Amino acid sequence: MQTPRPLSSVSLALTLTAALALAACGKSAEPPPGGGAPGAPGVTVVAVQPESAPVTTELPGRTTPYLVAELRPQVSGIVKARLFREGGTVKAGEVLYQIDPATYQATVDSAQANLARAEANLDAARIKAERYADLVKIEAVSKQANDDAAAAMKQGQAEVSAARAALERARIDLAYTRVTSPISGRIGRSAVTPGALVTANQTDALATVQQLDPIHVDLTQSSADLLRMKRDFEAGTMRRTGGNGVPVQLVLEDGSVYGHEGKLAFSEVTVDPGTGSVTLRAVFPNPKGELLPGMYVRARLAQGSRDGIFLLPHAALMRDPKGNASVMLVNAQNQAEARPVKAGQSVGDTWMVTEGLAAGDRVIVEGLQRVKPGAPVQAQDAATAQPAAAAPAKR
Repeated sequence: MQTPRPLSSVSLALTLTAALALAACGKSAEPPPGGGAPGAPGVTVVAVQPESAPVTTELPGRTTPYLVAELRPQVSGIVKARLFREGGTVKAGEVLYQIDPATYQATVDSAQANLARAEANLDAARIKAERYADLVKIEAVSKQANDDAAAAMKQGQAEVSAARAALERARIDLAYTRVTSPISGRIGRSAVTPGALVTANQTDALATVQQLDPIHVDLTQSSADLLRMKRDFEAGTMRRTGGNGVPVQLVLEDGSVYGHEGKLAFSEVTVDPGTGSVTLRAVFPNPKGELLPGMYVRARLAQGSRDGIFLLPHAALMRDPKGNASVMLVNAQNQAEARPVKAGQSVGDTWMVTEGLAAGDRVIVEGLQRVKPGAPVQAQDAATAQPAAAAPAKR
């Protein structure tokens, strides 16, 4: 029997190398930490949970003055002076135009004279009536004469009252020669100049005064949207967050956000038959005069709050050519699964998903381009992925 020869150093080295290779292959066959088959693409997921979010509506609108007063003369005459600067600020009661008061002053003087004459006649009639009242008692005058004296006194009293009314009317007309502003605000351009003839209650206004602080914003919302919101409130899927005092944010024509927050004042009670919309009015402070009447704006207002919805990042939502929304999620078998959902409005950088998801669903938010439905994936939670991605930046 032949004795076995000892292994050489070369043979021993080859044997150890083969053993290490087998051990390395055994380790690579272990599943990755995130689950899924070896070599499957990695994706980042978020585990969604139901929450509440305000339902914000963005509506178009126009700015309108808080108060408007069109100045028209109430007496006829020649405009002697214009006492304001066009485009400037005026105060309530400030004189803006002066109409020639000469004829109206003469009427006042005449009315005063008529009143003085009537009062003098009344004094004479009163004295006569009092004297006759004493004389008739001793039958020094007839009863007829006494009655005539009493009637003359009453007629004198009526004439005095008429003269006083005429004087008051003349004074009112004289005051109307000074055209004053009924409100405080900014005045526009003047339609007349000194020397122009104006008539009482004419159709054309002399100028227009508008109060712009605060200022109104008239918004329009379709009646269909109002009906849908009403049904959501009745069904309990939405909660009211306030009445007419809900806050309103304004977006200007250049896209900038107005610096002051407004409040919803009221909602119109009728629908415009031409547009099928309802008008809502908001009130905004306007201390610097940034908002001018007639500006086109967009207003954002929270008209309710919806419970049991899911907020997903914009990148997680996909839409087909018909606009139907869907998401990709990771199922219990660590496979990508397409799920149709119903997406509502955008809330900041997220979409509001109202149907199609359940609590705990793992929705893919990164890596969608590397997966397809039914394919295995390696899922990593977004909460743990972010610190890992930020680690190299700290070195």
